[in-house]
Amino acid sequence: MDKTFLSEDILLKVDKPARYIGNEINMCIKDPAEVDIRIAFCFPDVYEIGMSNIGMQIIYGMFNAREDTYCERVFSPWFDLDAIMRERHIPLFTLETQTPVRELDMLAFTMGYEMCYTNILQVLDLSGIPMYASDRTDSDPIVFGGGTCAYNPEPIADFFDFLYIGEAETRYDMVLDLFRKHKGDRKTFLREVSHIEGIYVPSLYEPAYNEDGTLRAFTPKYEDVPARVKRQTVIDMDSVRFIDRPVVPFIKVTQDRVVLEIMRGCIRGCRFCQAGMIYRPQREHSAEYLKKYAVKMLEITGADEISLSSLSSSDYSGIKELLDFLIEYTSKKKVNISLPSLRIDAFSLDVMNKVQDVKKSSLTFAAEAGTQRLRDVINKGITEEDIMSGSLEAFKGGWNKVKMYFMLGLPTETDEDRNGIGELCERIAENYYTIPREERNGKVQIQASSSFFVPKPFTPFQWAGMKTAAEYTEMAHQVKDHIREQLNQKCIRYAWHDPEVSVLEGVFARGDRRLSELIVTAYRNGCMYDAWSDSFRADLWKKSFEECGISPDFYNRERETDELLPWDFIDIGVSREFLEREWNNARLGRVTPNCRQQCAGCGARSFEGGVCFEDKN
Repeated sequence: MDKTFLSEDILLKVDKPARYIGNEINMCIKDPAEVDIRIAFCFPDVYEIGMSNIGMQIIYGMFNAREDTYCERVFSPWFDLDAIMRERHIPLFTLETQTPVRELDMLAFTMGYEMCYTNILQVLDLSGIPMYASDRTDSDPIVFGGGTCAYNPEPIADFFDFLYIGEAETRYDMVLDLFRKHKGDRKTFLREVSHIEGIYVPSLYEPAYNEDGTLRAFTPKYEDVPARVKRQTVIDMDSVRFIDRPVVPFIKVTQDRVVLEIMRGCIRGCRFCQAGMIYRPQREHSAEYLKKYAVKMLEITGADEISLSSLSSSDYSGIKELLDFLIEYTSKKKVNISLPSLRIDAFSLDVMNKVQDVKKSSLTFAAEAGTQRLRDVINKGITEEDIMSGSLEAFKGGWNKVKMYFMLGLPTETDEDRNGIGELCERIAENYYTIPREERNGKVQIQASSSFFVPKPFTPFQWAGMKTAAEYTEMAHQVKDHIREQLNQKCIRYAWHDPEVSVLEGVFARGDRRLSELIVTAYRNGCMYDAWSDSFRADLWKKSFEECGISPDFYNRERETDELLPWDFIDIGVSREFLEREWNNARLGRVTPNCRQQCAGCGARSFEGGVCFEDKN
């Protein structure tokens, strides 16, 4: 690195200057003059969040494995540096070479949550790139994106030249080969790239609306542009490129550990969970692949913790073999093992006893609902008996702190379901005191918290309605008042998330292309870092809705199953018929077995080479 836009006096003025200097261990170094394609790869949040994202590490390594490509990283500057850059007209630059983003060929975004949308505009704005794709010329970088939010790209479609639908490993080489062929000819490249399966070019499609504001039609502008875009999926997980040189940050990041992705997909079928649907079918790495990966990553990074990443780690078929290996290996290296997404059963508790210190950390139950009736509605796949027996075994094993996660505002929810949150926590506390006093580990502590239900595309609840922020707040107060006034246990603490954020997330989750004006207006009104509670400005968002004449209620209403949805042009493999059937089952309180028990005919078996549990039996 032979230049920098940030002088010493600037770095001394900003919080955590190491966010902006690059030069970390394993940072990719190439000669820009020796490559054909330069990509600025952005996680639109602060450095510590982005560098904790395993997807970013995977794609960074994948792009840089190409000899003709140099992928450099970009993150959103925090408010302090943002202000200085605007005042001194400093362009946003890459960490690797301190090159202005606008001078690179492509700008890629990975988007994991809707509340990052104003930060996407911040990055474009500071880079000097027109926010709207329609305003860009051949001298501007091609702006593209992917990630979970791409499964309904319409609210941000006007900002992107193209979006990638699915898992990155399958099609990006084809995309980059095509870009190299048509470099400098934006129009030809975008028309041609739309022919690659999984690629969506918003400018080549035209939405039309009914008088009531609902979507009437969504059609390609040209005959050669596909009417539907099919999600791309890796079937052979061991074919995924091994991260052999992960970038090791200088500063502590949000997840300061080695992350071991053990599988993708989930067999459980929770009706509120988007990830459980869009990543079907479940696909696993082999235990041998993971053992090799774990050792290599720990050696390279020197990390003192390794975490298993998946939607439901207990469902990984090689979990015992893998954990036996990790426990033996890490015990010699003084490395901790983190086990998120474990179902609380006898096996899991036995494992946790082996990997945790004598001082037990909190035990987590994602019960989601306070009554069994509502857990059946959402198809959670966990019974009260599971919760009570699991907690009792944990208490006997030395745990005395429990975290309970719930959602409020779920479809069909009643006062009884809300009161059930505190009552379930109370029964767990009473469970603790069935253990003889001499065997207890102090007093039991239960921390319960509620998020608010947000219906997501490609879930059985995609047609469900949302409540207003005021209604959500009233629900949370009902739960808190019931715990304080009606229950005997004083060991229960209850908190809830910001309902204003949930309502906005719901608008974007199921929004259409008309929301781009809202996002631009909110950004210009001062909205940024909306995922951060300290910087979220509900008043500015309210002002922006009013200025644009847009009502959150329109987007958060219950939808009819025959309504054309903004994301219906995307084929994720799970059929609309299955989702509608599950929506009906939810309202009838019917439980659908998980994939290991019985195939529910969701459609995910349509992926070539995909294996469902019915095929294995």
